[in-house]
Amino acid sequence: MDNSRVITIALAGNPNSGKTSLFNAIVGANQKVGNFSGVTVEKVQGSLKYKGYKINFIDLPGTYSLTAYSPEEVVARNFITDKKPDIVINVIDGSNLERNLYLTTQLMELEKDFIIALNMYDEVQKKKIEINFDLFESLLGTRIIPTSAKHKTGINDILDAIVNIIEEKFQPKFKAQYQHEIDNRVEKLCETLLQDEELSAKYAARWLAVKLFENDKLVYDLVFKRPIWIKVYSQLVEANKFFESKFGEDAEVIITENRHAFIKGALKEAVKFNTQKQRNYSELLDKILINRITGIPVFFLTMWAIFQMVFKLGEYPMQWIESIFHFLGDIANSTIENETLRSLLVEGVIGGVGGVLVFLPNIMLLFLALAFLEGTGYMARAAFVIDKVMHSFGLHGKSAISMITGFGCSVPAFMSTRTLKSKSDRITTLLIIPFMSCGAKLPVYILIIGAFFKVSVAGNVLFAIYLVGIFIALFSAKLFKATIFKGDSEPFVMELPPYRFPTPKSLMWQMWHKASMYLKKAATIILIASVIIWLGSNFPQSEKITDHYTALEQQVLQSDAHTLELKESYLAKLAKERDSEQMQFSLIGRLGKFIEPAIKPLGFDWRLGISLVSGIAGKEIVVSTIATIFSLGDSEYTGNKSLQEKLRNDDAYSVATAISFLLFVLLYIPCIAATTVFHREAQKWKYTIIYIAFSMGIAWIFAFAGFQITSLFL
Repeated sequence: MDNSRVITIALAGNPNSGKTSLFNAIVGANQKVGNFSGVTVEKVQGSLKYKGYKINFIDLPGTYSLTAYSPEEVVARNFITDKKPDIVINVIDGSNLERNLYLTTQLMELEKDFIIALNMYDEVQKKKIEINFDLFESLLGTRIIPTSAKHKTGINDILDAIVNIIEEKFQPKFKAQYQHEIDNRVEKLCETLLQDEELSAKYAARWLAVKLFENDKLVYDLVFKRPIWIKVYSQLVEANKFFESKFGEDAEVIITENRHAFIKGALKEAVKFNTQKQRNYSELLDKILINRITGIPVFFLTMWAIFQMVFKLGEYPMQWIESIFHFLGDIANSTIENETLRSLLVEGVIGGVGGVLVFLPNIMLLFLALAFLEGTGYMARAAFVIDKVMHSFGLHGKSAISMITGFGCSVPAFMSTRTLKSKSDRITTLLIIPFMSCGAKLPVYILIIGAFFKVSVAGNVLFAIYLVGIFIALFSAKLFKATIFKGDSEPFVMELPPYRFPTPKSLMWQMWHKASMYLKKAATIILIASVIIWLGSNFPQSEKITDHYTALEQQVLQSDAHTLELKESYLAKLAKERDSEQMQFSLIGRLGKFIEPAIKPLGFDWRLGISLVSGIAGKEIVVSTIATIFSLGDSEYTGNKSLQEKLRNDDAYSVATAISFLLFVLLYIPCIAATTVFHREAQKWKYTIIYIAFSMGIAWIFAFAGFQITSLFL
């Protein structure tokens, strides 16, 4: 026995099977997030030590089948077939066995070591489902371990099963069962495939044979390049002719039917369901949440409540974080003698980064709320409800999922469009996702709303901004589908997961995962941007301006006509005017003055214009830029509240300016990272050009309209 080796375990299962929750329960905090090699699909892995072994767990993307369509499904399949994990843990939802076992039958065909984690066993017991585990295991040929990620039961049993397989104390024995005529032709094709030693060494011949009968494109392309293809092709043609004559269907349909027949037979033998009809809470909730009359209002009411919570509850921890940066600013001012270095730290680093980090509580609250809605199963129902609306605007229902994902971040939202089979639906959805308010825009909204609107209406204004984004997205989709991307949308079919109460640990982990990404951005991109903005705002310096104001200050000091108090007031005013002129002379000021004519009709001056330009790198940088520019000349860190007061009291700005600015931030192009992903997903430069031009054009038009109309009434 060699217990020094590293064991690689892949967790595979359907979406909503509790796979990720079980993964979290097994590895705890010992996990890291990255991307699978060569793709942008997220990979979560973790490890632990057990009975002398180091066991690495890989949480694969959820998939219903090993016949892959989406990039996530391709990744899951390729990892199992190509990376050859030592054992696959097939996580299935114990309360929905028939659907989940379809993937199990395909794993059986791979002839790889795998065990079944019968997850959510607590719900199985609640539903009074009786399972004969000995019989069930004999039918499926492997261990079936009841687990509950919520209650952390069955974890050690899984680990013991892994060790037993590695130490050959237990070896799974399985073979998918088909009708005699089908199985004969699968076996004949296996014999032919086994003649290619290189191919059969890498893949299970039986799995290849079944996939060829299923017309799996990826396997077809794989075998087509091999010398045995001629023999394989002739057998496929002969077999399909036989299936058509014998059953009146092609091989793919027959194999699918046989899998379902095997599953139903196994369940009939080993599982006893409680057939008593019950009006449970799920049915009652669905009567409200997915009802054609109440579904939409409930969705909007839910989102409104979230934004109220984000704004009001986030107020208190914001003040705590602000006090920390006040403290850091005071330390820097009292200990650093060099004026330039002190200015860089207080106005650039602390002002810029601190101006963004104070909004961390709001970000965390938003992601916590979204994680809760997703974990309970409501998000899927929201997408289902919105689907009815989407079709009226010419979009596929799956576009709703991508749009909702866009509330978190545009990058995964863009990637999620891969599930849309229609190219026109996919490109249209890509083009409207930027109008969804991602988490990075939230700090900008809170800063501006807090500066120009009363606390009593702040949450409503925030909610209204999100609504405006949704409506503009939908009408933009209608425009695209009526002009550039004509064509009917495909019907939307999706599974509604059962209602569940997510575990606090799972919610906290998801919230912290998103928040940690925000912190990393603050410590890298935002920090660098803040320093660059400070440098660009301070250099070059005009000696002429300096000499001019020095002379004026000397005149004030030497004057006998003013009191000391009045002199100090004049000197402060002169210092403010000097800093303003020096900033306009700087690189940032010159750039701002250059673009000012284009943004003046929107109610913006060069300062807001520069912040919008910096926001192309990341929307959070809009806040750090404003904080840096408006803190120049201050002797101490003033914080978010003081920054809001500066904006409110600045004669150049008004409520009309605030509305215009909010609309522009809402609608103009996302960050560079998101734009890069858009181009990769769209695959053509013309779509990227349309994406940039359309979003910038829509942003300018709506900001202009918002400023001009509001100015008439306020």
